[in-house]
Amino acid sequence: MAAVGALDLRIHGVVQGVGFRPFVYRLAKRHALAGWVLNGESGVVVHVEGALAALDAFAHAVVDEAPAAATVASVQTTTGVREGFRDFVIRASDPTADRPTARIAPDMAACDACLRELFDPDDRRYKYPYINCTDCGPRYSIVLALPYDRPNTTMAPWAMCARCAAEYHDPADRRFHAQPVACPACGPTYVLRGDGREELRAAAAIDAAAALLRDGAIVAVKGIGGYHLACDAANAAAVGALRERKYRKERPFAVMARDLATARALIELDGEAEALLASVARPIVLAPARRILNGVAPDNRELGVMLPYAPLHHLLFASGAPGVLVLTSANRSSEPMVFDNDEALASLAGIADAFLTGERRIARRVDDSVARVTAAGPSVLRRARGLAPQAIATIPSTRPILAVGGDLKNAIALVVGGQAFVSQHIGDLDHVPARDAFDETVRDLCAMYGMREDELLVAHDAHPEYASTVYARAMAGEHVAIQHHRAHVASVLAERGAWDLEVVGAAFDGTGYGDDGTIWGGEFFAGSVRGGFTRVAHLRGAPLPGGDAAARFPVQAAAGFLSELSDLPDLGAAPFGFPARYEHARAMIEKNVRVFRTTSMGRLFDTVAALLGFTREITFEGQAAMWLEHLATTAAETAPYDFPLSAGELDHRPLLRAVIDDRARGRDAGVIARAFHTSVVGAIVRVHGELGEGRPLAASGGVFQNRLLVESLHARLGAALWLNHVVPANDGGLCLGQAALAATEARARQSV
Repeated sequence: MAAVGALDLRIHGVVQGVGFRPFVYRLAKRHALAGWVLNGESGVVVHVEGALAALDAFAHAVVDEAPAAATVASVQTTTGVREGFRDFVIRASDPTADRPTARIAPDMAACDACLRELFDPDDRRYKYPYINCTDCGPRYSIVLALPYDRPNTTMAPWAMCARCAAEYHDPADRRFHAQPVACPACGPTYVLRGDGREELRAAAAIDAAAALLRDGAIVAVKGIGGYHLACDAANAAAVGALRERKYRKERPFAVMARDLATARALIELDGEAEALLASVARPIVLAPARRILNGVAPDNRELGVMLPYAPLHHLLFASGAPGVLVLTSANRSSEPMVFDNDEALASLAGIADAFLTGERRIARRVDDSVARVTAAGPSVLRRARGLAPQAIATIPSTRPILAVGGDLKNAIALVVGGQAFVSQHIGDLDHVPARDAFDETVRDLCAMYGMREDELLVAHDAHPEYASTVYARAMAGEHVAIQHHRAHVASVLAERGAWDLEVVGAAFDGTGYGDDGTIWGGEFFAGSVRGGFTRVAHLRGAPLPGGDAAARFPVQAAAGFLSELSDLPDLGAAPFGFPARYEHARAMIEKNVRVFRTTSMGRLFDTVAALLGFTREITFEGQAAMWLEHLATTAAETAPYDFPLSAGELDHRPLLRAVIDDRARGRDAGVIARAFHTSVVGAIVRVHGELGEGRPLAASGGVFQNRLLVESLHARLGAALWLNHVVPANDGGLCLGQAALAATEARARQSV
């Protein structure tokens, strides 16, 4: 007779709301084990009894064969006590927990099994746009409260029909406890409105929307986390009309490709990038373009492409929608994405020709995630649908922490039980709708995890006038200010759990409040998260006329950075062609009117862009630097300019003098741009070499979204270069760094 025993398992990670309990049920049945599984307060709890060999195989399979939508962070396995169970059952959730700490699953792309049913004429969910199962479908975007049960979702108004209820309650069924489960007989559907015809529903609405897209119309389409504006990406007139109506002059549009083959024809994809594109998160993937789509991504060598992820997308393409669609967040310029039906009909009037609205309410707006793969590995540029609100790091803190991020590209982090949950991308807080969304997200995430304001340690940026800072300091909890650029560096280390490792940190961006009250942005630090970071080097300071306004006008930034150079040529004449704004900015410097000091690497990039021809106002953040990078990729590797380090300062003056001289004598602008990038890379490597002593270089900040810069730096430093991979290098990752530094400061206070 085979030896028998029992095991108790506690499984942590994204293991609730992703079909994990029915997976465990089927696994136990396969191995002829008895016992039970339930959702506990911090994950899934399992008790199994049976043959020892079967128990061992079961314990390995729980991790190795976990559902695609699940993420097993850890499994605690202990020897259990046999209780003589004869069967294996799924028990009700643990009612004893006074505070939920289980991780909420992000929204997931439609799975292959659901897609097969979607296009099977004999299936009762044939062409049903809200098809889903435990392996796929909406999660975070429909959750109203925890635990994740149907009454706590926006599916609550729809009672399941008998057939859906039978599937929902059958542990052996793929839809066991799939909270959004529905079918055409009992669930919501889609409606086409506002195109001058009678409202159409279900398949007729989708067919008509596809026909409108073929005819060059702009259609507002309700997705998983909000509305998109869609049009034929190959129809230049439609793309131009969308830009004009949305007041989006030059910022690139993302596109959705019908399938992987279509995506391969649009962008350069290696195996890693292709896997990212087709992953369950279905992000927008930025990659070098193979095909030019007029008006979609002007002056940009990269194109952002995503694959269909909602059943509705697949149905649109099957109904004849163009094979490549512009699919951009539905909003007016700079405002948050619209996600409410009534708001969409009101605010998008005059932009969209028709509205494909869905009856299922969206609980919270969730934009599309944006990612890319470089030689240095994958990186996230916007963390949202498919990724948020996963726990992405373990923070050494028993106290709950709320980190509210910065004012640009805002996202927040909540640390519960040592787990850092990072929200979806919220946006720029200089707009009232974004501030409202920020407030909603803070309250939303805290409510989900049962957090009270007065028990939180609230971390915020050191800038006293940031909207996020003002908001944080009005909260009831204890507050801690975290310097902007130290938070950038700490975010890289928090991803890796490197709390005590000594590193050299590089934080390059456009703006951040420095210790001395000036505008930082080209900083080097030495130290660790737990020990703190000391500023050890920086870009030489320059006057910045007009402060933040200079970020919109590269020639205005140039006026400051060039002010300490003598014998300048007439920059208003060819080949420079600077407009009158440059002279106005120089006058501000001479009179010392609204002039600030900055060490911003982002503004140095803007200055070089202006010298090489980008002399107009930017229409979106980072545009001039992106233009400069695009220009640099037209040239081969070339020798750098002199960019000396002296007494802890990188002196930009010799570099800018050389750029001006080369431009004046007619050197190719692309070659100059490439030499500038090479100079910046060389300067970083030199500082790291002098200060690093074998330590990694942790680099973060918006400048490190530059593919050419990152890949060139990786070629020089290899594994010694540490970058953000889980949170954005831009300000969308600040909240994680704030939380990490706040945790160490809190521990220091407790030890005093």
